[in-house]
Amino acid sequence: MEKKPLVERKYLFTFILITSLFALWGFANDITNPMVAAFQTLMELSAAKASMVQFAFYGGYATMAIPAALFIRKYSYKKGILLGLALYAIGAFLFIPAAAYQEFTFFCLSLYILTFGLAFLETTANPFILSLGAKETSTRRLNLAQAFNPMGSLCGMSVASLIVLPQLISDKRDEMGKIIFPLLSEAEKADIRLHDLAVIRNPYVAIGLVVLCVFVIIALTKMPKTQGEELKDVGKTHTVRQTLSNLWHNTIYREGVLSQMFYVAAQIMTWTFIIQYADNLGINKATAQNYNIIAMALFLTSRFISTFLMKYVNTRVLLSIFAVGAGLCALGAITIVGMAGLYCLIGISFFMSLMFPTIYGIALEGVDSRDTTLGAAFLVMAIVGGALMPPLQGMIIDQQTVLGHPAVNVSFVLPLICFVIIGIYGYRSHLKLVKK
Repeated sequence: MEKKPLVERKYLFTFILITSLFALWGFANDITNPMVAAFQTLMELSAAKASMVQFAFYGGYATMAIPAALFIRKYSYKKGILLGLALYAIGAFLFIPAAAYQEFTFFCLSLYILTFGLAFLETTANPFILSLGAKETSTRRLNLAQAFNPMGSLCGMSVASLIVLPQLISDKRDEMGKIIFPLLSEAEKADIRLHDLAVIRNPYVAIGLVVLCVFVIIALTKMPKTQGEELKDVGKTHTVRQTLSNLWHNTIYREGVLSQMFYVAAQIMTWTFIIQYADNLGINKATAQNYNIIAMALFLTSRFISTFLMKYVNTRVLLSIFAVGAGLCALGAITIVGMAGLYCLIGISFFMSLMFPTIYGIALEGVDSRDTTLGAAFLVMAIVGGALMPPLQGMIIDQQTVLGHPAVNVSFVLPLICFVIIGIYGYRSHLKLVKK
């Protein structure tokens, strides 16, 4: 039997172009995560209130994923991508007035609109990549494309670590390692706030300009039609009601959406609060962000390793194995107080690497191509997990201690629960495959 290529030659340029979008939203995701800690200090907020940055960011996905899918069903993948890029740029440029007004709510609104664009891009790009070739290689193909997401994430983290966080005057500490900003006069705080918010603003404006360039390139590029789009053109698509019914009665898909929600929650909690975890050990934000970069490097390396392993190990089994590994690392981060606990927290990223695209691919594997666009939207909408659980983790961290144990350590019980659920999904989906 002839071995099917991962990406056919006729789709190669389109695959490369669409894959570049994965890096763009990776940058936005991971330059934003460390901003939670920056806003907490600069705007003098609780951890729970500062985590509203994540609520706004990932809430945008929940708001716009379904409208994005309906837009794409009516028009095309290309038009969905262009609208997503436009909204991304608008949200990024709104950081200019947000910094001028110095309002935390305005920053959250800017991120909310920016993620309208990311919702369009993810709702479009993921199923588009799946459709660019044989169904048998679709999950591996998506894992390969998703490998470029952490490359963008690494860029975002590096900009945060090397450019943004070191320039924040509000993070200066005394000889004991304590932040001195809360002890300053209101006049001194106002001057520092003006400077630091401008520092936070600049990378968003820069990425907004990059996004506009990508918009022009895609606008001038002819995209191939997928099977779903061809069926739409001849009037053979399901109605929205039929599609919703089909998706609801697909157990693997339905459980996949739930698992995706818990995965994104675990990912965002792990990467957002690594700075607070390090802070509890007396490490400043800029240095703590370097640990986040190490975690992302592990994530990227593991993405390529796991894509290779999928040639030999069933994807569902691999998902369960990696969920167990992530859970054990989370347990170490909870129970060990010190650098060893921090290393366990970093190690979680190695095991998270394959989870998003693998859950996504498993969930959509048995979905009719005519239902894929709306099916993809609910999987993107599941990213709302990143909005709902970080504030809860922030509330735990605000307690300082829980039963004599550092609250920041205890808070990683939430990601641990998420990994248990993901492991169960991998196991259950494998059993259903075996029984067929």
